[in-house]
Amino acid sequence: MSSGTMTAAQVHKQYSEAVAAFRQWLPEGGLRQAVQGEADRYFQRCALGVWQADNAAAITPGHVEFYNAIYSGGNLSSAALYWEVASGVANYSGFQPPVFFRALRDYDLLHHTSLARRFADQLTLILLLFAAVDGVVSEAEAGFVNACSDTLLELCDRDGLSGDRPALKADEFVTKTPGGEKTGENPSPREAPQVQEEAGEPEPTLEELLAELDGLCGLKKVKEDVKSLINLVKVRRLREEADLPAPPMSLHLVFLGNPGTGKTTVARLLAKIYHAIGVLPKGQLVEVDRSGLVAGFVGQTALKTSEVVQKAIGGVLFIDEAYALVSAESANDFGREAVEVLLKNMEDHRKDLIVIVAGYSKPMERFLHSNPGLESRFNKYFYFEDYTGEELFAIFRSMCEKNGYTLSPEGAERMKKDLLELYSHRDENFGNARDVRNRFEQAVARQSDRVARLDAPTREQLMELLPEDLTGPDAPKED
Repeated sequence: MSSGTMTAAQVHKQYSEAVAAFRQWLPEGGLRQAVQGEADRYFQRCALGVWQADNAAAITPGHVEFYNAIYSGGNLSSAALYWEVASGVANYSGFQPPVFFRALRDYDLLHHTSLARRFADQLTLILLLFAAVDGVVSEAEAGFVNACSDTLLELCDRDGLSGDRPALKADEFVTKTPGGEKTGENPSPREAPQVQEEAGEPEPTLEELLAELDGLCGLKKVKEDVKSLINLVKVRRLREEADLPAPPMSLHLVFLGNPGTGKTTVARLLAKIYHAIGVLPKGQLVEVDRSGLVAGFVGQTALKTSEVVQKAIGGVLFIDEAYALVSAESANDFGREAVEVLLKNMEDHRKDLIVIVAGYSKPMERFLHSNPGLESRFNKYFYFEDYTGEELFAIFRSMCEKNGYTLSPEGAERMKKDLLELYSHRDENFGNARDVRNRFEQAVARQSDRVARLDAPTREQLMELLPEDLTGPDAPKED
């Protein structure tokens, strides 16, 4: 495969047609929507891995054009786009299967299809398209592409999903020299992609999970409530072993609090903790909102909700903004049908399904009072307080550290002042950690524009956030 004479527009056309063709194979609307929502950003990340495997020391305009050909919906300047690609290649940390790949395998298991293996072949073709940015597919690039495909196929094999034809391999597309030899060197072990989803790594211990919980910023009362819940389960089990009465106990939970206060993060940890202490057989988290449960036609909501529940069995079903299920004026709203199906499944799967409902405090109270079954099953409440200004600043620092950025002393002072004021003037639109994430992303974009104008910026300059990077339309400015 060679694209030395191809333009970015032609690459975009080939890429778009490949993704569209795969979506047409998908027989279910939810699968098509999942692929549509994740594909562009996912393949962009994979392209960065291909170029890192080729030891792309210098990012060329061709790399940037091909990267942008995958997804052309942004408004980044050419300089900012260049630094996004350059830093992305330098910091690429390993291949991960897309989120929707689990859904593909689940569908294959249920319907005896081979959608997951088809996706592995499609991934190979698309990554080879981007490997040929310089007109050459090297052996190192092909090795990376094969390893990515093998990762997906290993997951298929683990699920017992056999293929009806051999998997597509990248080796036959490696560019040969006039003498017939293949280009490039064999990829080193560090270049092989690392599976970070369902990799068969040792499961975290309860102590490790609690340490991760303690490492979260703020949330003092929530941390205490989680540990109290664990003690409740442990003592109940000891009473059973001692032939003492063990009264019925519901582990379904209500998370109350504003957006951005860590509810989803804690839910994910709780799912793993429940698994670690033997309450749940798997410990996965399935996250949905009203749109993931409710359909627009009579009878379809029950099927849609049941499908979601099936994915969550063995783990935790997390329903964000759950009050939206019963907020409609009409008593015949399909959301109430979803609630009835949910309650039935909670009864049928008492030993292998835990449901967490989350949202603002007052709307959640109305939701729980809307159905006697909800009130009886949800009797444990976790309250997520807003982060303080100091905690917001600690979260911003953590985002910098995780993403390879540093704050100058003046920049730290500027951002701390901004976040303290954000907290003191918060209103109903206050987004907690989401507001911090927005400020971090804005700062990175402004820093990219600034650094792109420098000649041969140093490593320190690539990392440092200065006060001018942290000043935006919503940030405080010096008098």
